[in-house]
Amino acid sequence: MIDDYTINYKEDFPLLKESPVAYLDNAATMQRPQVVLEAEKTFYEKYNANPLRGLYELGMEATDRYEEARETVRAFLHAAKSCEIIFTRNTTESINLAAYSYGLNNLKAGDEILVGIDSHHSNLLPWQMVARQTGASLKFLECENDGSFTEESIDKAITKKTKLAAITHISNVIGRVNPVDQIIKKVHEAGGIVIVDAAQSVPHISVDVQVMDADFLAFSGHKLMAPMGIGVLYGKERLLDAMPPFLTGGEMIDSVTREGAVFAQLPHKFEAGTVNGGGAWGLKAAIDYINSIGFPAIEAKENALTAFAMEEMKKIPYLHIIGSEKPEEHNGILNFTIDGVHPHDIASIMDGAKVAVRSGHHCAQPLLEHLGVLVTTRASISFYNTKEDILRLTEQLKKVRRLMGYDE
Repeated sequence: MIDDYTINYKEDFPLLKESPVAYLDNAATMQRPQVVLEAEKTFYEKYNANPLRGLYELGMEATDRYEEARETVRAFLHAAKSCEIIFTRNTTESINLAAYSYGLNNLKAGDEILVGIDSHHSNLLPWQMVARQTGASLKFLECENDGSFTEESIDKAITKKTKLAAITHISNVIGRVNPVDQIIKKVHEAGGIVIVDAAQSVPHISVDVQVMDADFLAFSGHKLMAPMGIGVLYGKERLLDAMPPFLTGGEMIDSVTREGAVFAQLPHKFEAGTVNGGGAWGLKAAIDYINSIGFPAIEAKENALTAFAMEEMKKIPYLHIIGSEKPEEHNGILNFTIDGVHPHDIASIMDGAKVAVRSGHHCAQPLLEHLGVLVTTRASISFYNTKEDILRLTEQLKKVRRLMGYDE
């Protein structure tokens, strides 16, 4: 029951404490707890030097904090080595790194790239580019109306020509956990590799890249309460080691001559230029905060809130939820439509009541087209949301059609 969860996590979040908003756009970006804000502030107050460069005490302290953050991410993902953790700006940059550095150098005409139809544009457009430039073919793994991938569809989509699969762990539209372990196993048997978009999964469920056997995995810090501008690409050491740098310039080199350069060892050959030390230290604080709560408590709270929201939303006859009928298969993501009302109007009405939801195609246009809708409204729930947030949302949803001039 929802009433069993009495901890008010909003007390940890300055914006949520001070603002009257019911923030339900967590799939886009999460709020930052005080410990993350303090961590980033502390980095610049106490360790502000250029990580990896200055051979003086302050510079070495900055480097230590940066590498400590990398080790925290390694443990969070259960990766084998810290050198397999590459810091980027976000999921988009992480996937582009893999596309440019691995995809363009390993795929060729006749190969197939398999992309889940539920992919965010960030895990589709880079592979469209790779297909164009290499002559490889782009194929889609199709899902059912509830977002599930059947074993038959997986077996049909993966062939001996499948050399790379780009798979979403949790859809930002449907919210269900995809069978990535099964897909990875079959792609590996076909001789291919898999990159997992974990932007929506790492804030909500435990991820183990070794058990999963992912070749690459990407996520954004801002979606798990860390600062904007810090992201991660995990890659298996043997793959990263063989890949050329994505960006070139300062700090990613061992030596430079007039004719060329010798690149640095992993992970630094993929981290050109001044790095985001404050963002990395904030990411460490966010992971520490998540670990202090624990994923069992996070999942229980979010599933309970989602179940309560779906129960209330199903009382509205003209509202239609996209995806599964089971709350536990949504992981806090509830996309819906209301008969006769455009999602942008719904979001505007919600905003007038201090309820923050997202409207549009959610950077997943092929999926929405596949499901037969153009745009939707999305409410996305986090463990720091409350029953009161959900009630404010659903009470306003009951008024939408009347406010739009319908005789309800």
